Amino acid sequence: MGSGVNLPTAPPYAADVKVAILDGGLPEYSVVQPWVKDYRLSNNSATDLNGGPDHGLGVTSAFLFGPLDPGEPVPRPFSYVDHYRVLDNDIHGEEPLELYRTLGHIEEVLLSHQYEFLNLSLGPDLPIDDDEIHPWTSLLDTYLADGRTFLTIAAGNNGENDSSLGLDRIQVPSDCVNAISVGAASTQCPNWQKTIYSASGPGRAPGRVKPDLVAFGGSPKEYFHVLSSEVTPSVIPQCGTSFSAPYLLRKAVGIRALMGHDITPLAIKALLINNANSNGHSKAHVGWGKVPKSIDSLIESSDGEAKIIYQGELSPGKYLKVPVPIPEAGVDGKVTISATCCYSTPVDPQDTSMYTRAGVEISWSVNDKKEPFFKQKKIATEAELRADAAKWESVLHAEKTKIGSKMSEPTFEIHYMAREGGAPVSSSRAEVIRYAFVVTLKAPKHKKIFNDILDTYANILTEIEPRITTEIPVEV
Repeated sequence: MGSGVNLPTAPPYAADVKVAILDGGLPEYSVVQPWVKDYRLSNNSATDLNGGPDHGLGVTSAFLFGPLDPGEPVPRPFSYVDHYRVLDNDIHGEEPLELYRTLGHIEEVLLSHQYEFLNLSLGPDLPIDDDEIHPWTSLLDTYLADGRTFLTIAAGNNGENDSSLGLDRIQVPSDCVNAISVGAASTQCPNWQKTIYSASGPGRAPGRVKPDLVAFGGSPKEYFHVLSSEVTPSVIPQCGTSFSAPYLLRKAVGIRALMGHDITPLAIKALLINNANSNGHSKAHVGWGKVPKSIDSLIESSDGEAKIIYQGELSPGKYLKVPVPIPEAGVDGKVTISATCCYSTPVDPQDTSMYTRAGVEISWSVNDKKEPFFKQKKIATEAELRADAAKWESVLHAEKTKIGSKMSEPTFEIHYMAREGGAPVSSSRAEVIRYAFVVTLKAPKHKKIFNDILDTYANILTEIEPRITTEIPVEV
């Protein structure tokens, strides 16, 4: 018997955000029904997999409400959700390391192009292989290559397996370069670390930094409580990346619900990564880090801070300048510039080392002098450097601190390159790709830097304001 909770009665904050959970189904009756707009069985003739509906309910609960505290108010969902039962009892007739029939169910959902936000907390029980791209990975990456979809994928719960054999590495298909691989953090408190069960990186190059992010997933000392299958609202304790992944998706959908459709899925991805904190842990364990618990800190510029979003398309062979705005009178004191670039890319699954067909070189100049910023070489091993692998990473993130008064006309410049089968592709044949670039300026001594930048660039920059005026609790 689970502990009781009182579910919200108000509708979600936004009814126009399309979200789907691809999982093991839902119980015949569940307390999440008011927020599940559409429930579909990918195979109507198949029966439920044993434990599938309970898992699907937990994943759906994690997306709608996040981790629940018994006896505490339950947060209002940001959106409705559709649930597809893509995993059913016929899985027993499939090859367990392939699951191509299940993958076909997922492909049908992707083919519909109905959803901007999706979560996948299942897949073959198989750690990634540096020498082979699994069909699950290549198919998902192909459908995500247009940059229009935000997909979170659970990294896997195999973190306690033999690391010397690579059996603790992230599982297929969380190595997708166009998706967000999510590991699990041990607690919601500041002293978090990777949970012992959460799969580790690194990913394959390109796609070296995996998991992309971690979110709270529960641990024996602090469980992730989700709704149970009882007819009255109650919670049960859980642990797993199956729950950290939809919890991160909840934050992404929260940004869309609050800020509207002007911010693209790639910009939301860049915002999450740019606001993440690794807490001193290795990228191989936590990726770029853990996203703050407060949604306010993701979308608002606090005192002494300014967040700027660039988004759009990159044309092959072209150079795109990304000027970093600073107040006309300069910046008081030291300023830390944090920048994240995310782009979508077509893929070439025949060649693991040449998997991504789009790459970028990003230069940084200040005071008319070029300096290193992203240090793309640091991402790659010596062997990968010889193949210029770092240029083909679809996510780049770094920060640099400067003296504000000595900084003039800081500018990034992005050069997009294309390849196919490892060979350069001419600009006339290459595809246009989508990108997002997020820059955060932190200048503790310049409290009004955000307003001063807006005043200086009044005819260029547009302030993005929340479209929802209802007060929203900051913890999500």
